[in-house]
Amino acid sequence: MARGAPSFVCAACGAVHAKWSGRCDACGAWNSIVEDAPRGVTSPARGRRVALAPLAGADPAPPRLPSGGAELDRVLGGGLVPGSAVLVGGDPGIGKSTLLLQAAAAFGAQGAKVIYVSGEEAAAQIRMRAARLGLADAAVLLAAETGLRDVLATLDAETPALTIVDSIQTMWVDAVEGAPGAVAQVRASAHALTDHAKRRGGAVVMVGHVTKDGQIAGPRVIEHMVDTVLYFEGERGHQFRILRAVKNRFGPAGEIGVFEMTGAGLAEVRNPSALFLGDREARTAGAVVFAGVEGTRPLLCEIQALVAPSPLGTPRRAVVGWDSGRLAMILAVLEARAGVGFAGKDVYLNVAGGLRVAEPAADLAVAAALVSALTGTPAPGGAVIFGEIALSGAVRPVAQAEARLKEAAKLGFDRAYAAFKPGSVGETAVALNPVEDLRAFVEDLFGAPEP
Repeated sequence: MARGAPSFVCAACGAVHAKWSGRCDACGAWNSIVEDAPRGVTSPARGRRVALAPLAGADPAPPRLPSGGAELDRVLGGGLVPGSAVLVGGDPGIGKSTLLLQAAAAFGAQGAKVIYVSGEEAAAQIRMRAARLGLADAAVLLAAETGLRDVLATLDAETPALTIVDSIQTMWVDAVEGAPGAVAQVRASAHALTDHAKRRGGAVVMVGHVTKDGQIAGPRVIEHMVDTVLYFEGERGHQFRILRAVKNRFGPAGEIGVFEMTGAGLAEVRNPSALFLGDREARTAGAVVFAGVEGTRPLLCEIQALVAPSPLGTPRRAVVGWDSGRLAMILAVLEARAGVGFAGKDVYLNVAGGLRVAEPAADLAVAAALVSALTGTPAPGGAVIFGEIALSGAVRPVAQAEARLKEAAKLGFDRAYAAFKPGSVGETAVALNPVEDLRAFVEDLFGAPEP
């Protein structure tokens, strides 16, 4: 068996290099390149012919193992698929172990055999957490082990329906060189666990640490090995936590589940829109309600802006929960197309509740919040705003407008400012105010800007 040439992999981004260097050319990280163990190359003459199947055909939907929790099942696409591999990432202390322990207890309550393997904590520590969460009598089997060979032998003997490994960076493969957490070790451990899930038909959930940039540590190839990648997000100063599916082969990607951190653990939030909205009775300048969509779920949140005179030569632009580059673009369009200038002004933008908004549909709501804060004029009460702003100042329609309006009507909003495609919205209790141009929208809500 021929040996492949040695290669070097960046532990931060997964880029492959022909030789070692102190700095990764792809991501710029220092001292992150390590040698990757070469894999053997098999001669094609010794291979066997694989079976081929036609593309046409109807296969039944994969079976699901529901947890009984609406938010977790929503993110997973209806429940865990037997034989699937799931990777869960999140900041340290955000509540990953709490979430997975509660999930293990929920799956165990449905009659599934669950094994929780911890490489970071002893079994006594896990029992203490379970007692604090009221899960001391949960049907979950514990193991504190880092040797992957022993873990796989145990799983082959027990054949659980669900295995939780906390975390993949602590697993150690004796046939691979390197300390636990090294690129080769993490890759080999993830591959072995994923292969076990496919062979034995039991679902495997792996916890992955994240780097300072918020990415799951180790090579990005881990995310390609597994079927589902979930990120557990949230700010420590807020009690809300969001479980987001960034990849899902068995369901919609981008779906979110909302949880609230309480003294008894994580509680599901069935109506997150009501929690992300501020006091609607008091109309405040700079506060606008945005009707967004996360995955398939419509979600209303409050966007807050503050504009103040700047004592600095270069005004400050601070953003929490939104893209700072897109804020700069909205400010430029407001000045060039709508005649609203922010020169000499500090601008602060915040998405209430610790939520992070990524879709361009928030452009119009951000623009309205900025102009409202600048002029001191509150936005219309009972109104939701959404739409994408082009560099020309035109406002473009966004997808799923009807779902956004239904969520707004359910929470008592009576009007909406947005661009609508013809025939995209049926009958609704929300009064529609079509918006086609940014300047006309600003003048309609806040008056003509001062020269």
